[in-house]
Amino acid sequence: MERQTLVRRHLLTIEQILRDHSLWQGLPPDPTAFESTQPFCMDTLQPHEWLQWVLIPRMHALLDSQHPLPDAFAIAPYYEMALDATHAVREPLLAVLLELDALFDAEQG
Repeated sequence: MERQTLVRRHLLTIEQILRDHSLWQGLPPDPTAFESTQPFCMDTLQPHEWLQWVLIPRMHALLDSQHPLPDAFAIAPYYEMALDATHAVREPLLAVLLELDALFDAEQG
């Protein structure tokens, strides 16, 4: 399957996991939250908010405009640390994030 299709499928899965766990938000955070200089806006957004309001829309924009996708990135390690081990969303979200990261492994590219 084409890489772009797999990436989009993973983005939709992340969205569904957030919805299934009532973490998908109807209103965006205050615009100042996006002015953070910290990775993942960790000082202004919750981990699930960054996925919804930054990663998912930016990746869809790249796909929609047929711009090149990043050569490599890894977001799962941050979520392994950021999500409480007892949080119900942790395991399903980490599983899909690890799969998404694998699609951006420069060695496989």
